[in-house]
Amino acid sequence: MITAAVTIDPVRDAATLASVGEARLSQSASYIAIAPLSDLLDTITLLSIGQHIAIVLWAIALFAIWRVNRARRGTSVLRELGAVALMLVGIVFVYALAALLPRPMASLALSDDTVLAIDMHSHTKYSHDGRPGWTEDDVRAWHQAAGYDAAYITDHATFEGAERGIASNPRLAGEGTMILQGLEAFYKGEHVNVLGAGRRYQGLTTADLKTVDEQSLALASLLQATSPVLIETIPGKLDRVPAASDTAPGVRAIEIVDGSPRGLTQGRRDRARIVRIADSLDLALVAGSDNHGWGRTAPGWTLMRIPGWRGMTTDSLSPRIEEILRLGRRGATRVVERRAAPGTNAIQLVFAAPVAAWTMFAMLSPDERVSWILWSWAVVIAIRAWRSARARRAAPA
Repeated sequence: MITAAVTIDPVRDAATLASVGEARLSQSASYIAIAPLSDLLDTITLLSIGQHIAIVLWAIALFAIWRVNRARRGTSVLRELGAVALMLVGIVFVYALAALLPRPMASLALSDDTVLAIDMHSHTKYSHDGRPGWTEDDVRAWHQAAGYDAAYITDHATFEGAERGIASNPRLAGEGTMILQGLEAFYKGEHVNVLGAGRRYQGLTTADLKTVDEQSLALASLLQATSPVLIETIPGKLDRVPAASDTAPGVRAIEIVDGSPRGLTQGRRDRARIVRIADSLDLALVAGSDNHGWGRTAPGWTLMRIPGWRGMTTDSLSPRIEEILRLGRRGATRVVERRAAPGTNAIQLVFAAPVAAWTMFAMLSPDERVSWILWSWAVVIAIRAWRSARARRAAPA
């Protein structure tokens, strides 16, 4: 109720941190119905590595205070060991829920029909690090639930997941999430995503599909109008971004949002530096979920204005996206991110748990607040009913 007076928008421009007029976060009725669970697991999923560590330490500290206070009424070593085991199981259980629970997702809703939301970085089970059983259909369903109009499958060393996804694409864009093809590979020691690598640019990589062949890239880039589009992914070494120029091939875009824990950590810590690099090297800013099949929270969306994109086929939409990135560069995109609890300095990390809780509550919509209040009262009533029933059973006849 207090945070209702200081509400903040749950999505924002990842580069400027300003609000985004044409985009809002949309929650389904099922998401709101279990809002305490939805909001808690979304918050956990979007934490940086440092915040994860800090919040686990908070949980341990609060547990220790509770057990010490309880021990004043009497306890035993065996009982305390059991309590510690339950606490550890509880922490693992919460993280397992965040990674595995098939729950409703918050999605991005756009008010401009000429703008589409794209994920530039996702994976299937065919990638060596993909979740077992995570198929191209699962990828499409995940992105559809999160509000993406198109998603690049950029597996490691294979095109199978992307090609299978393309084979089952909607007939036309706008009729469902379109799967597009890419490849995650090494280029000059950096991880990059190569858009359309196996469809438009045969032989662009080494035979094992793990490394971009520099000579092949140079040949494919002789015609600037059709040169391959490479995207620098994070985490990465920002002082080694191999940017393209008028005379040399290289990356034309850089992630400012990456959904992996390490990617979220670097994206927030080095946000200003990434924006400066994009400005100085004329690189488009993009977002990649880097989803490998775990979790139900989208970290960010790449917005691109393409009048008439609805009704395009797979083979017309993908080249058009690449063309805009190639020509528009820094002005080609806008990245919208899910707002997360701040945690880039020591004070924010020391107080990670209350900071995360405050931020989560401040972002609640009116419907979510009602859901939280109802669930809170339901829990209180259930606890009181249980205590009352236990007291009646314990009372002498």
